[in-house]
Amino acid sequence: MNGFTQSGASEERGAHPRTSSAWPRVAFCGIAVMAKASADGRTKTRLVPPLNYQEAAAFNTAFLKDIADNIRSARGQASIAGYIAFGPPGSEQFFHDNLPSDIGLIEAWLPAFGDCLFRAVQEVLKCGHRGAVVLNSDSPTLPTSLLIETAHLLAQPGDRAVLGPASDGGYYLLGLKQVHPRIFDDIEWSTSRVADQTMERAREIGLDVHVLAPWYDVDDIDALRILHAELNSGHSFEHALKPHRALHTAELMKSLLARTDLAQRLGVLPALEGAAS
Repeated sequence: MNGFTQSGASEERGAHPRTSSAWPRVAFCGIAVMAKASADGRTKTRLVPPLNYQEAAAFNTAFLKDIADNIRSARGQASIAGYIAFGPPGSEQFFHDNLPSDIGLIEAWLPAFGDCLFRAVQEVLKCGHRGAVVLNSDSPTLPTSLLIETAHLLAQPGDRAVLGPASDGGYYLLGLKQVHPRIFDDIEWSTSRVADQTMERAREIGLDVHVLAPWYDVDDIDALRILHAELNSGHSFEHALKPHRALHTAELMKSLLARTDLAQRLGVLPALEGAAS
């Protein structure tokens, strides 16, 4: 999970659904996606190159749309509500324009990424959910089954955490039932040690952790090639799991392959037949 931070963060505004009747009753589990509003040169810059800044920002938007769709799909099989834990301050309109109205907003823009995650967990629990999940914005094909499994695990009696390890040593998901500040302390963010250090913090406070199947972050050229393979052929990163059908990302990838030299930059075949159908 990659961080977004900003010095001089604004005062806390809290979490709020965008419609007064978004949920007739409070869902057990609230899932908050850690997200930046798309802007050329400010979002998904680790994908430049092979992408340019405009393409990277477009993928950021497509990823967010697909992740929101994924959360909404999971709601059919588990008690789940969706949020965007966003930044920078004042960028709410971007999310209003691009995401469904039943995805709530949490401003979580702080100098340290661990503080952003802690804020998001706090706010989700303040909304009345008994489980809080922070989710990355880099995995548009994350299997819906992993979100459902997380919600079901958090619904079991007793305190626990759920960790979804990423293939780069970070994590794509962390679920908690209580606010545990130590979980976010002394973590070397954006390194291959994040998941291991998080497990160490959990052991320090005696918190049981259920570890999910691994998945990948789309944050470099190799991950973009994996994403292309999933969208193009349906090949799953983890053979035992079914990837989410990331239709917005598939349509963007198909368009860029058709009208730019992206296939050459990625070193892949350009065909993406049926990916967005």
